[in-house]
Amino acid sequence: MKRVRLSYPYIFVWMPIFIVAPMLFVLYYATFRSGSFTLDYVKQVFTTSNYLPALWTSIWIALVTTAVCLILGYPVAYILSTMKKRTAALVSLLFIMPMWMNMLLRTFAWNIVLDKAGVFASVAEFLTGHPVQILYTPAAVLIATIYDFLPFMILPLYTTLMKMDRSHVEAARDLGANGVQTFTKVILPLSVPGIISGITMVFVPAMSTFAVSRMLGGGKVKMIGEVIERKIMEQNDPAIGSTLSILLIILVLISMAIMNKVDKENSSTGGTLW
Repeated sequence: MKRVRLSYPYIFVWMPIFIVAPMLFVLYYATFRSGSFTLDYVKQVFTTSNYLPALWTSIWIALVTTAVCLILGYPVAYILSTMKKRTAALVSLLFIMPMWMNMLLRTFAWNIVLDKAGVFASVAEFLTGHPVQILYTPAAVLIATIYDFLPFMILPLYTTLMKMDRSHVEAARDLGANGVQTFTKVILPLSVPGIISGITMVFVPAMSTFAVSRMLGGGKVKMIGEVIERKIMEQNDPAIGSTLSILLIILVLISMAIMNKVDKENSSTGGTLW
């Protein structure tokens, strides 16, 4: 009971002020006009051609970002888990250090790197024999987004793999399993909690980010976060901005519910969901 009391400041002070109250304001702006309840803003979001394409763009960019981060991050996390703790801690620090820099500065750096005179464009021009436009394309947004959120995939995977009982791997090898069988039947199922955590930590912020698309998309690649930011900050339209925010929150909650269900199913089957 005494431990429960430690959560009271969060439950009764922090949540009402910084979570519940802002959500109520967003809900009010989205569903009320001149003090009367209305669904006109919701209808406008689904009937205006500018909003849904930005939402689909955000979803597919978040999906691709999550998939690439998983493909790149899993081998790195596994290698880290096999290293000595001091060495793994040092290498992990190298992945974390860029996160100490402001996200806007990191994104601006990609603006320079992906420019026509930058490294990527120069290499692409050398390989193809003609100028290649990378900046202000979906590829530029994807590159920066993957770079920003890759550590969020590596760290939970590394934590899960590091805590994995190595006796299971040794038992599989003693029973004659080769490397592929050991990975698919033992290591991968046991790392599912880390995979789910990594997917959640990457997909959710990647879908709602706005700075990357604004700085690297050049107005050609619009994501839903950028549309919301422009509606509220530049166009002074909190009603549509709040409606889009609620739609985004619903999608985030759905994705988190799916991940939570998969995690529970995996736990109930003893890590043999795969």
